[in-house]
Amino acid sequence: MRLWNGDMPYAKEEVDFEPYLTPYIREGATTAIVVCPGGGYGGRAEHEGNVVGEWLNTIGISAFVLEYRVAPYGAPAEPSDVQRAIRVARREGAKYGIQKIGVMGFSAGGHLAATASVHYNKTFYEETDETDRLLARPDFSVLCYPVIDLFEYRHDGSRENLIGPNPRKSLKEFYSLHMQVTDDTPPAFLWHTAEDNAVPAENSMLYAMALSEHKIPYELHIYPYGCHGKGLGEDDEHLCQWTEALDRWLKLMSLK
Repeated sequence: MRLWNGDMPYAKEEVDFEPYLTPYIREGATTAIVVCPGGGYGGRAEHEGNVVGEWLNTIGISAFVLEYRVAPYGAPAEPSDVQRAIRVARREGAKYGIQKIGVMGFSAGGHLAATASVHYNKTFYEETDETDRLLARPDFSVLCYPVIDLFEYRHDGSRENLIGPNPRKSLKEFYSLHMQVTDDTPPAFLWHTAEDNAVPAENSMLYAMALSEHKIPYELHIYPYGCHGKGLGEDDEHLCQWTEALDRWLKLMSLK
């Protein structure tokens, strides 16, 4: 499913890629989630994309897996893609009785999902059609070992691919998403591993603390073992519990 109609904003003639959504519609679902794979803003990890959409179907949720732009694009192309994806999901989901739209991301995709959650009211691109008049604010977010901080606990590759090698301080602050949480930021489910050497667990902790300061509901799981990029965690009998925990949280929060 094409993300943009006609000319997409911030197009690069030298790059032959057009972002798109792959829908996974579950009959009877009232909730859908836009899924953003990780990849350091330099690629899109296969094990964090379509397989996640398929799994969401098994717990009664529809999904729209987003293949967004990555380097050499950089912001604001990626934030534009996720903002547009949420709007397209609202438009398409309405055809199937979907009432709530969440956003989910892994690693750098988690940063993109969190960007959509805190900067939903920012104009990343000019309106292109009627779809762009739909609400861009997600109803909730699911952040899986996300990049959040672009200062002390940053992931260098993600930061450089998104905002360049020598970004000004104000830009780093804008995309350090725990600094941008407000009273209207949607609730979040977060998980990380303490052994993550690529994206430190402090990223999730910082976002959770910011949500707490604004009295926004959240659930945070820090698992003791496991490397970065575990996806659904199916090969780890302990880590795989995050999917069950997410399902319970969605029910608890009346989000499915």
